[in-house]
Amino acid sequence: MNAPAPPAAETLRSALATLLDGLPPRQAAQAVDRLIASYRGATPTDAPILRDRADVAAYAAYRMPATFEAVHAALEAFAEAVPDWVPGSHADVGGGTGAATWAVSATWPGERGVTVLDWAEPALATGREIAAANPALREVRWQRARIGPSLALDPTDLVTVSYVLNELTAADRTALLDTVASAAQAVVIVEPGTPDGYARVIEARDRLVAAGFHIAAPCPHSAACPIVPGTDWCHFAARVSRSSLHRQIKGGSLPYEDEKFSYVAATRLPVTPAPARVVRKPQIRKGQVLLDLCETEPALRRTTVTKRHGALYRAARDTDWGAAWPPADDREPEVPEV
Repeated sequence: MNAPAPPAAETLRSALATLLDGLPPRQAAQAVDRLIASYRGATPTDAPILRDRADVAAYAAYRMPATFEAVHAALEAFAEAVPDWVPGSHADVGGGTGAATWAVSATWPGERGVTVLDWAEPALATGREIAAANPALREVRWQRARIGPSLALDPTDLVTVSYVLNELTAADRTALLDTVASAAQAVVIVEPGTPDGYARVIEARDRLVAAGFHIAAPCPHSAACPIVPGTDWCHFAARVSRSSLHRQIKGGSLPYEDEKFSYVAATRLPVTPAPARVVRKPQIRKGQVLLDLCETEPALRRTTVTKRHGALYRAARDTDWGAAWPPADDREPEVPEV
């Protein structure tokens, strides 16, 4: 009997190790410093961030595993809200080396028509090289395109836009969102888990709702976000395994890190969003768990789950930041306030 295929994250790490073999860590670290400034900065760029092979290798070491995990977490939440739907086609806008395509194939196994659009030819070439390790991605179209008002998209089931909006001017963001909304059945947008990243996600969310989309995740509703602007921001965390080269480049010693991200998943399909979403890391105390929830009303509320709730208490101890609440098997009755 054939051995089961390794998980996508493991296959991706192996492909990156091959790609990065022999890359001097100092050279990669210098490129990473510039990439960090670009990806977390507030100033839009007017040239491709990934300029050459060294930049692409640094990006692969620094960003691709984290982007994969963040997008995969967003897609898994989306898939829970549309459990009977599988995308037959996928366009990854500004996809670079294709991390989101790996995340889609990990969420919905199997082959589909996929196009990665980016204006950095070195990124596309490297993405094609890395994707050869994943059978589901061997027929991906890697297409050079300027991400802006001139972008044209064919009708497609799913569009992903990850860590792209911060590279665009406000006008280009608006044009991109309108193009995406007119072409896709479902849209998943991921940005850094910073106040600015959250603001861009909310801007995209509002525009998608105005275009007739329903919010599938993370929000349990399509109404306005209940967070008062400037007081807080909605973001989540995904655990990322770090390679030895990754640790050298970033100067860290732990074998993992947590990628903070904000996202919205929206669709024209009927959705069954979560009754509530855990929007902060659960606080586990003696005999009780404190859960900060975004609820359907819409409203933000802290719920206390104690031992007297039995199985629900055990579920609360095991729940994660970003998870739907309550678990599917325990959604009636509602957790009482304490």
